[in-house]
Amino acid sequence: MIALVVSVQIVQGHREDFLAAIEANARASFEDEPGCLCFDVVCDQADDHHFFFYELYTDQDAVAAHRAAPHFATWREAADKYVVPGSQVNCLADQLFHHA
Repeated sequence: MIALVVSVQIVQGHREDFLAAIEANARASFEDEPGCLCFDVVCDQADDHHFFFYELYTDQDAVAAHRAAPHFATWREAADKYVVPGSQVNCLADQLFHHA
């Protein structure tokens, strides 16, 4: 399993626009991509414009399929508007274990 952990800072005044865009992306990723097992979006309690995504994929092919999906292109357009330039940090990691 591959985890994609993302940190983003949102431009002030665009929190609701961002939330609508990332919810659509997360939902489509989970519902339409067989290789996407999880797509969580969480907000920093200390900063309501700082978000983290935790995405879980079956393998590298599933990550590639995610990035090639039409809804991902729509998300990237929104991210260009709502994410503070230079603030996005992506980390691809191997999931070692999970407790649900």
